[in-house]
Amino acid sequence: MTETTASDQLTLTPSQMAPYIQHTKIEVGSTRDEMIAHARETVEHGFNAAMVPASWVPLVAAELAGTGVGVASALDFPTVGVTTSAGKAAEAEQIAKQGATQLDIGVQVGWLKSGMYDEFREDIAGVVRASGIPVKVMLELPLLTDAEKDAAIELAMDAGAAYLKNASSGQIETANPASIRYLVERARDGVLVKASGSIKSYAQGLELLRAGAVLLGTSAGLSIISDTGDDDTVSY
Repeated sequence: MTETTASDQLTLTPSQMAPYIQHTKIEVGSTRDEMIAHARETVEHGFNAAMVPASWVPLVAAELAGTGVGVASALDFPTVGVTTSAGKAAEAEQIAKQGATQLDIGVQVGWLKSGMYDEFREDIAGVVRASGIPVKVMLELPLLTDAEKDAAIELAMDAGAAYLKNASSGQIETANPASIRYLVERARDGVLVKASGSIKSYAQGLELLRAGAVLLGTSAGLSIISDTGDDDTVSY
């Protein structure tokens, strides 16, 4: 296991947090102009990546071409564990070809709880193989027992996950230092941790980075880097 790289002394100003934030826009009904504006915000403020629905990846990838800013998307989300493994892998391959540089994926929690470990692992591995880009696995920790958490972490890493992620959204868990440390302490060399779920303030983001996260997934990036703390929207 990797020694934690967390630093309780990490110091960042709000604006310096931008490179750690995956700027997220996944609201139903978002328009073409809104997605272009989102992509441009991601560049303007120096965010790590624009996280957008798969259907908008080609547009956002074209807008971000040559900027060095990543294009992230999510599969089997927001309702997790409903897509077939073959369907998930096929979509992963398609959107990687369309310009996605990172993928966050849901897991088959029911398979894990049923002891279907081979199927659980292969569901993730299929996406890793098909996409050829870094895959972040949304583990939904609050839904699992301690034994299931440890099994899920090991299976995800066996499948080739580049990142472990505590949850898919704030509907499952508000990102917290305890969950992040849990993942960091169990991550193998080279496997990183992303925090996600109702991250709405600079202070909360700093706590998560100090706990060992290297990425923050949130739709409240603008209020975080300005330290206004006034974003009351649902944060992913």
